[in-house]
Amino acid sequence: MSSLAERLAAARKQTESGGAPPPPPQPGGTDGPETDAPPPPPRDVSGAGEDGGVRARNAPPSTTALRVGRRGNAETERLEELKHEVHSELLKELGPQLYDANMDQAELDKRVRSVLGTLMSSQERPISNADRNRLTQEISDDILGYGPIEPFLRDVDVSEVMVNGPDSIYLERDGKLVKANAHFTDEAHVRRTIDKIVSRIGRRVDESSPMVDARLPDGSRVNAIIPPLAVDGSSLTIRKFAADPLTSDDLIAFGTLSERSVAFLEACVRGRLNIIVSGSTGAGKTTTLNVLSSFIPEDERIVTIEDAAELQLKQDHVVRLESRPANIEGRGAVDIRDLVKNSLRMRPDRIVVGEVRDASALDMLQAMNTGHDGSICTVHSNGPRDTLARLETLVLMAGMDLPVKAIREQVASAVDLIVHQTRFKDGSRRITSLTEVERMEGDIITLQDIFVYDHSAGFNDEGKAQGYLRSTGLRPKFLEKMEYANVFVDPMIFAMDGAR
Repeated sequence: MSSLAERLAAARKQTESGGAPPPPPQPGGTDGPETDAPPPPPRDVSGAGEDGGVRARNAPPSTTALRVGRRGNAETERLEELKHEVHSELLKELGPQLYDANMDQAELDKRVRSVLGTLMSSQERPISNADRNRLTQEISDDILGYGPIEPFLRDVDVSEVMVNGPDSIYLERDGKLVKANAHFTDEAHVRRTIDKIVSRIGRRVDESSPMVDARLPDGSRVNAIIPPLAVDGSSLTIRKFAADPLTSDDLIAFGTLSERSVAFLEACVRGRLNIIVSGSTGAGKTTTLNVLSSFIPEDERIVTIEDAAELQLKQDHVVRLESRPANIEGRGAVDIRDLVKNSLRMRPDRIVVGEVRDASALDMLQAMNTGHDGSICTVHSNGPRDTLARLETLVLMAGMDLPVKAIREQVASAVDLIVHQTRFKDGSRRITSLTEVERMEGDIITLQDIFVYDHSAGFNDEGKAQGYLRSTGLRPKFLEKMEYANVFVDPMIFAMDGAR
């Protein structure tokens, strides 16, 4: 047998020629003294070679990492398979009970969780308690709720849920958009969730009617749009409303209103002024409309008119009307304008329209001008002056060949106060102006700001707006009209003392 030195020399030659070196000699061998062998080169544990780290970046993952990744994927697939199996067994076990309209929701929830616990316990595959609880909650959400978005609907800090497709869910928290760590299984899963929402209020969504406005049982607003109009998959947007509606005290705490402006608005509502709440999408108009409606006296009859019933009035004498889209044959549609006309025959003391966005503006103005004082509605616009221009445009949509001056005279005569609301960049929602609609001067409607938002305080280090709603010191002309309703306003509300 050759000596150790000869074997090392042969190994060096083979390495220089590109061949694989033989295995190193085992320690404790009898082929020669081990001290003759040079020490092995140090191992490069950092992963960076002479090329400055390029080799480390391009190196394939280790066998251990691949094995862990495969194990994680296999575990996820196994849990998903188990979830589908239990889900199917649950549907077979309960069957028609899941769609029994006469069954109490609490009783149905109890039965589902009981059967679900039994099915999970009967599985032969080993599963940890954490995974068991997670699967139980996910299956329960699918059966009783709205799948992966159900936890966000329960989260009081989430104000809006936006589904842009099976793998894209966004949330609004504190006025900011964040991506949710959740997803639907596939497009069919999203469609099932949409169908579950809209079917409960008698609406439908399909290829012939791919857009729908609906609401959840708690009043949260829902909009859904599906392919072919939604190119990247079905889209679902849910604007949540608190189970306990916000009050004027809440708006004061949020900085949306000031104490003096709340006292002024309460007097305006009790004084039967016609009020328009304006603002952009998501500015909080419906919340403000709810708060204003809460000031209506209990002894008055209120008729509310909405596309999707979401107002949460606390008075006893409330009649809620909701528009209806056309059926599959294109018949039976009842729009806001039809409901406004019908409401005039219902002996209303107040007419509250959730949103005026079509020719119903003409009928609303006529109602305000024919003895139905104290009406309230919302309009999309960028400011008080833009609100008047938008009302003109909406009236023209009615197809009436009316001169612009006649429309403006109707608006000036009907509307008393514009409450404009803005959503700031920091996510906060503030009332930025309370503006009186005075009268016509020539062809122009004159406006007068009673309260305006003071931006001079700027923003703090966290980007939060520091301004507030302050009085301009001007007294509105409609105070005399309010006195006819036996409502008087403390003059100090309009004092320019800088107080909030």
